[in-house]
Amino acid sequence: MIRKTVTAAALVGLVSSSGLVSSAHALDGVSLEVGQGEEDTHLWRVGLQWRWQKRWFAESAWTLGAYWDLQAGRWSGPLQPGQPHQETWDLGITPVFRLERAARTAMVPYFEAAIGFHLLSDLRINVFSTHFQYGDHLAAGVLFGQQQRYDLSFRFQHLSNGGIAHPNPGINFVELRAAYRF
Repeated sequence: MIRKTVTAAALVGLVSSSGLVSSAHALDGVSLEVGQGEEDTHLWRVGLQWRWQKRWFAESAWTLGAYWDLQAGRWSGPLQPGQPHQETWDLGITPVFRLERAARTAMVPYFEAAIGFHLLSDLRINVFSTHFQYGDHLAAGVLFGQQQRYDLSFRFQHLSNGGIAHPNPGINFVELRAAYRF
């Protein structure tokens, strides 16, 4: 728990203290995710993205950038195997770091990693003990189309409370994400 809290706090502190994000920066993209989790749990989310102005390794073959990802969605899953499905609403904010190929070809591959914050409306799916959850993910994807405006990725996401309270079962999702960049 301490490691995730310190990492997330450091990311937020880095962003706020270094001016990496302009407060007047406009919306850069929208996304839709669908996924499958443990215990027959399904999810969907919609998201809004804001790119950071800062890029690292701009002269390299691969560059590092970042964006804010604000998401809202719903999980559906049984309380116990074989029982009817229950719903949980999920609201999350995540700073996402993306390593992408610098050469602008027809398809630009990338990899991402993130640790963010999520609030759940209900604790019954997977028997969570807190509404607050950390959400970290790893992803691989590709940008394509005119000016690489289309974005398709495959994500592995883990949510848990990081040991704040017990039980802390956590849940893993495999997700497909499609996005459009303005």
